[in-house]
Amino acid sequence: MENIYKDIYTHVLPALESKKSEFEVYQYATVTESDIWKYCVSKKWRKKDIAKLPLYQIVNDVLSVSPAEYMTYEQIDQFKTENWFSEINQEELQLLLKPKNVDA
Repeated sequence: MENIYKDIYTHVLPALESKKSEFEVYQYATVTESDIWKYCVSKKWRKKDIAKLPLYQIVNDVLSVSPAEYMTYEQIDQFKTENWFSEINQEELQLLLKPKNVDA
């Protein structure tokens, strides 16, 4: 995180902790404060200058994150970055893509 982000992060940490607690109520115990922060920076404030946002708006944006919108973002992010065939070798991949004809 950049310095300005660190300063703002420390100011809104209580809101992030509160949101994390809310996520735990909905059985999303693996979500951390930094995950919520990363979501807000990359999704909610993607086209905004965070340094120019008023603190109340940043806190409001953090507290308005719903578990559903966060999980949707995470799923889409995983689809973008995940290599689905990373654990299989080239031969197995060829078998999956071009299976041999089996005469029954």
